Amino acid sequence: MFQIDLVAKCRENDRNAQMKLYEQYCHGMFCVAMRFVKNEDDAKDIMQEAFIKAFQKLEQYKGQVTFGAWLKKIVVNRSLDFLRAKREHTVALNESYLEVAEDEDWSVADGISLNEVKNAMEQLGEKYRLVLQLFLMEGYDHEEISEILGISNTACRTRLLRGKGQLKEILNNRTYGTGS
Repeated sequence: MFQIDLVAKCRENDRNAQMKLYEQYCHGMFCVAMRFVKNEDDAKDIMQEAFIKAFQKLEQYKGQVTFGAWLKKIVVNRSLDFLRAKREHTVALNESYLEVAEDEDWSVADGISLNEVKNAMEQLGEKYRLVLQLFLMEGYDHEEISEILGISNTACRTRLLRGKGQLKEILNNRTYGTGS
């Protein structure tokens, strides 16, 4: 059965179709949530809530993107909402006055593994880590990240640039033995 047919059946409240869509996407959406919340139970809860919301709001899905992409956005937003609710204190920083210099070089030293990059990202401050994660791992562009995080495009670009700089510094320290 084609995805569009499954979605149509889900709109009719067909439980079997809902189960098929769930089975098709649950693992991938769990992985997306895990990249944000780092806790299996929380990731499962977020994933479940995202599916419930998706099935409740299915009339809003217009088919302009794949169902998976639409669902992924719900999972990302649920994950960010969870992190915001968990955070106790935040300090607002007005980054609108900053000018951004683009740097498209994402290369790292030879021999650095994907796991080392992921571990290094965990050492970044949340505002930098989230932008890097949305850009590098989830594939969102600056405009989408700005919308998801509720920040300006300039702030998004600035955080990406600064986060990348900090990430490279962490990785370079590991490579040259000056880090922990």
